[in-house]
Amino acid sequence: MRHTTNPWVILVLVCLAQFMVILDATVVNVALPSIQKDLGLSEANLQWIVNAYALVFGGFLLLGGRAGDLLGRKRLFLAGVVVFTVASLLNGLATSSTWLISTRALQGLGAAFISPAALAIISTTFSEGKERGKALGVWAAIASGGSAVGLVLGGVLTEAFSWPWIFFINVPIGIGAFVLSLRLIPESIDEHAERSFDVAGAVTATGGLMTLVYAIVKAQSDGWTSALTLSTFAGAAILLTAFVLIELRATAPLVRLSIFRVRSLTAANVVMFLVASGLFAMFFFNSLYLQKVLDYGPLKAGLAFLPFTAGIMISAGLASHFAPKIGVRPVAVVGMIVTAVGLALLARIPVHGSYVADVMPSILLTSLGMGAVFVPLTLVATTGLEDSDQGLASGLFNTSQQIGGALGLAVLSTLAASRSPGTTKAELVHGFHWAFAGGAGFVLAALVLLIVLLRRRDVERIQAVVQADVVPVGG
Repeated sequence: MRHTTNPWVILVLVCLAQFMVILDATVVNVALPSIQKDLGLSEANLQWIVNAYALVFGGFLLLGGRAGDLLGRKRLFLAGVVVFTVASLLNGLATSSTWLISTRALQGLGAAFISPAALAIISTTFSEGKERGKALGVWAAIASGGSAVGLVLGGVLTEAFSWPWIFFINVPIGIGAFVLSLRLIPESIDEHAERSFDVAGAVTATGGLMTLVYAIVKAQSDGWTSALTLSTFAGAAILLTAFVLIELRATAPLVRLSIFRVRSLTAANVVMFLVASGLFAMFFFNSLYLQKVLDYGPLKAGLAFLPFTAGIMISAGLASHFAPKIGVRPVAVVGMIVTAVGLALLARIPVHGSYVADVMPSILLTSLGMGAVFVPLTLVATTGLEDSDQGLASGLFNTSQQIGGALGLAVLSTLAASRSPGTTKAELVHGFHWAFAGGAGFVLAALVLLIVLLRRRDVERIQAVVQADVVPVGG
């Protein structure tokens, strides 16, 4: 494919939009106490400010990947930027919790269009081999580093202005990204794809996942064996079963289930699902610990995450350098071990702790581990596929991150609440210990599954592609 625009300029533009998307997955964490106070949210509903975005983002990523292949990746990317920017404006204008949760969901829909289209644009712009490996290294650093920058920026804007500005800041960025992308990014489309959309699949998948999270959250207050909890879990199971049946029978399914025969893709998605389950909890509970236990203000709490930003950028750069040389699996294994150790250290934070002694070492270790996890898993999930499958593959990979994070946060929030019956600092910290330990457990489970699911011949095939300068189409 020929491009009139320098490929690295295209990379900068799509990474700018992706940075905005990932940033908004965490930017609200530091602002949660301020939002809770202004809009009168209960403790139980507070996590929906995070999960409304993550669930709609994850649930519609699959439709976004499919739509990009059919309608054009650039066209969908631009549409997503518009929806995301408008929703950001509405978020900042929210005067009630219902309004904010609803528009956070709309913002997640815009993100679901942007993210798979952006990754597919990268995959079709750069040939498989060293160039794509470098581009994906930048992408992974932006995707993972954006989470930490969101916490810092959220603190700065909340304390310097007010919490609505964490959303207003997206408006000029979104407008700039739209104008430049409209002019500079070339269109790409799968001309041979079935011209239909599986809307029923997207609705049942998203509805089932949101119902599942709601059931997990409500189980803590209503009891796991209550009629409401059991019926809600049953509703989630019905919706998710319907999704699978729809995909099996649809002429042009949202998820062609046969793609999971690509073992490396399946392994990368399962592993990322579990890793994200632990990572979301790290941001959420660390923000609460810093503000509710150590009495940090939003700005100070946000700045406390600066080491995470630096660490993840450094480790992602090192991982993109070493993965082609020593292998994607060794780099990912080391990254997961370091990440799990960082989360485990947080499981021992004291009530009267200090940032330097008790929080910063864990943040540094977790960040260094995560950069080394994201790069190789992104390579494993997207290498060796035809261009026509890039939208679906990128949608699946991003879905694993968002849905894994949302479900992990729901499970660990419920676990923390069940172990913390009161609201004193000591009781809160006791609950946080269980949440961080659970997060470390999720990462260790991901490590085991990576070793079990990713076979030697899968690794050798991926290494051969990553180390090659250019791989012929279909090669």
